[in-house]
Amino acid sequence: MAVDALGMPFYSSRHPTGSYRWVKLFGLGNPGNSRGMFERLEDARLRVAAFDWLSAQVDVYGDSLSRSILAEGFEFQGQRVPLLGPQGIFKPAAMALPLSITTSPNSPYNDAFGADGLLHYRYRGTDPDHRDNRGLRFTMEERLPLVYFHGLVPGRYFATWPVYVAGDSPELLAFSIAVDDASHAAVPRKLPGEVAEGTDARRRYVTSLTRRRLHQRAFRERVLEAYRHQCALCRLRHDELLDAAHIIPDAEPEGEPVVRNGLALCGLHHLAYDRFFISVRPDYVIEVRPDVLEEHDGPTLRYAIQGLHGSLISLPRQHEHLPSIEHLTTRHVRFLELANVR
Repeated sequence: MAVDALGMPFYSSRHPTGSYRWVKLFGLGNPGNSRGMFERLEDARLRVAAFDWLSAQVDVYGDSLSRSILAEGFEFQGQRVPLLGPQGIFKPAAMALPLSITTSPNSPYNDAFGADGLLHYRYRGTDPDHRDNRGLRFTMEERLPLVYFHGLVPGRYFATWPVYVAGDSPELLAFSIAVDDASHAAVPRKLPGEVAEGTDARRRYVTSLTRRRLHQRAFRERVLEAYRHQCALCRLRHDELLDAAHIIPDAEPEGEPVVRNGLALCGLHHLAYDRFFISVRPDYVIEVRPDVLEEHDGPTLRYAIQGLHGSLISLPRQHEHLPSIEHLTTRHVRFLELANVR
């Protein structure tokens, strides 16, 4: 009998392909009982099933998923498998090791991306030897893929997978988390501790892209919530057709992804706003470019664009979410300059 890095005895059973082993975790179970045991092939099947189910949900709902859907989860071999629970490090009853980690919108933990480009995910509590922390540490040693759920607004989560625990810092009470490309979601066949050449660089790059996507999704969800999930110009209420438009473009230093630099717009009006067909003045009144007002075209131009001229936009109810007067002024000056050129 051997002892693993957790200080727990494990029992090995080698498949001809060398692809699985039984591990006795946290003092639970016995060699003849799967309860409390880690079986690599079975674990891999369940993780792949979870990733496939998540892909299907994203295809239907987009990458902002409701907590109710994720908590309900899917059925696997007669067992219900939820993907998140009340705790950040989550292990479904059907598994011996954690499947997901979550940062809630109002989390008391300071989960954040560090200077190394990785997500620093806080331990559960202050005990490095807490059961949940040990479980997550073991996924690092086995290089098992997880799902990361980042809370955008209460009840809505941005789902990212596969992610891997890339490091453990007991002195900081935190793990380092790296995101990888979905094509690398399979459980690796190399022995624990072996990492393919180029893996670290690829994961840091994918993590940086994910960080940007996460900020964009969080911006969209917060702007739509502030505007009560309707277009500020035409009041269209279908989320699938709504965007969060930046007043000052995000490529500029002042173009921060904050609600006061955003407007909830439908796809048509977002494009019209970005192309300076229309503007929102600092007094929240819509102005249509003069040459566009003089055009004669079909009903879409007449009612969806020209008909907005002089109207007041629909505003957030909370004062702190009102669009920035300074940003609206800057944007409107650009609109007037372009209108004069034309």
